[in-house]
Amino acid sequence: MKIEIRGLSKIYPNGKHALSDINLTIENGMFGLLGPNGAGKSSLIRILVTLLTPTTGQVSFNGFDLMKDRGEIRSILGYLPQDFRFFSKLKTWEFLDYAAGLAGIRSKSIRREKVDEWLEKVGLFDARDRLANNLSGGMKRRLGIAQALIGSPKIIIVDEPTTGLDPEERIRFRNILSELSQQDIIILLSTHIVGDISSMCRELALLNEGEIQFNGPPEVLVEKARGHVWQVQTAGVEYDILKEKYAVTSTIPSEDGWEIQLVGDRLDLPSAVEIEPNLEHAYVYFMETVIV
Repeated sequence: MKIEIRGLSKIYPNGKHALSDINLTIENGMFGLLGPNGAGKSSLIRILVTLLTPTTGQVSFNGFDLMKDRGEIRSILGYLPQDFRFFSKLKTWEFLDYAAGLAGIRSKSIRREKVDEWLEKVGLFDARDRLANNLSGGMKRRLGIAQALIGSPKIIIVDEPTTGLDPEERIRFRNILSELSQQDIIILLSTHIVGDISSMCRELALLNEGEIQFNGPPEVLVEKARGHVWQVQTAGVEYDILKEKYAVTSTIPSEDGWEIQLVGDRLDLPSAVEIEPNLEHAYVYFMETVIV
């Protein structure tokens, strides 16, 4: 499977440039779309799932043209939006059965098997007879994940998928996607949570103010932050100065004040120790010091 995006731009009627000349190639496996709120991620996602028309540019899904072959694209697509709603009078299993029907599963017996399978996978089997609209926020999110995956789509697009999930639920979701990513499918994960990307994605694109600022493997982005991540033991006025001058990624109380991690190009302090960067450090460094 392959998604090819060429020269994609989106300008809203109010003149806002949500996307500017986006060029990406997304192939099999897990692909992360990372960026702060307002970066243009949701606009790009809504274009890819055929809910929004681009101003300029071309998008193809395994040869299907976004503007000409919407029906074919929708038939191979599973989508979990950030704001997912339910029909108020459907039970959990009924909603998932309805989603399976929309995904093209016509046989009632097969739908029943699929519904039970996915309710089990997302930990909702015991809640199958509860009204979907009365589920907790995290449970609704899990049901949304199930409806996106029940039709065995070839391309899965999820927007901020772990919002509202507790740590155990987040791990469950990551495991489901990791298993699926071993197949001949594309999983596009859009998020502002760096941990979701670092634990699952082989490739990522960093989007900021509607433009692609980085595209490549996470480890390449991490390498760009090497030599720019520091751990400092500090207290008092010095602590306040550092917070004003550098991007602080971690603050831990200690007996002598604070143990902080921060990113920056130079740090002339006797207590500063250079440390190994991770993806969160790299993301903050890139956003704070590389992008201007």
